[in-house]
Amino acid sequence: MLAICQIAKPYPLATVTDDRNNNTVRDTLFDFIAKYVSLTEEEKNAIGSLDVFRSVKKGTILLQEGQTSKDSYFILKGCLRNYYLIDGEEKTTAFYTELEVLTPHCVISKTPSQYYIGCVEDTLLTVSNSDMEVEVNGKFPKFETLCRILSEERLAKQQIDFDEFKTSSPEQRYLNLLHKRPDLLQRVPQHQLASYLGIKPQSLSRLRARILEKERTKTHFLT
Repeated sequence: MLAICQIAKPYPLATVTDDRNNNTVRDTLFDFIAKYVSLTEEEKNAIGSLDVFRSVKKGTILLQEGQTSKDSYFILKGCLRNYYLIDGEEKTTAFYTELEVLTPHCVISKTPSQYYIGCVEDTLLTVSNSDMEVEVNGKFPKFETLCRILSEERLAKQQIDFDEFKTSSPEQRYLNLLHKRPDLLQRVPQHQLASYLGIKPQSLSRLRARILEKERTKTHFLT
């Protein structure tokens, strides 16, 4: 998890070097960890000394189909997405934003990835791998506890999201996003959002118009 508990290397990753920015992203990470375990100054310094903070440009591909990787990511600022390329068409399956952990399935299975991970926005994140986690967990056992808690939370959330998606219509999926993750509707390009909902961009435009009309009718009725 050190990403927080784990990019393939063909693309450039910029290290966060500005001291003020570095302090900000580290504080963001420490605040997140503090929700689960308390950190001593020694432990904070140990994390701060690791070369894990990265700045990645919008459009960067972090993981490609068929590629193997040991890396996981923790997003401090920005947005990533998982997507498959099927018959030349992108099929988006997930978006990850601030304070979310992304461990690709290929890291766990130790097999080539079946999908891509790309940056929707310029993104600040931490990148770590399983070897780094073993070393840190050996020095600071509480990080192993943190990794376990986050893994359990992530698996539970993925199951809930999958069940909701499988049993809902495109309109229900859109309304769920509107309720739970409204920021995505402004941050994600329409064609990627439509792909995630399982519809065409034109259908998404009609869906939005239909929902807006329902809201107008409801408001008119109440007044």
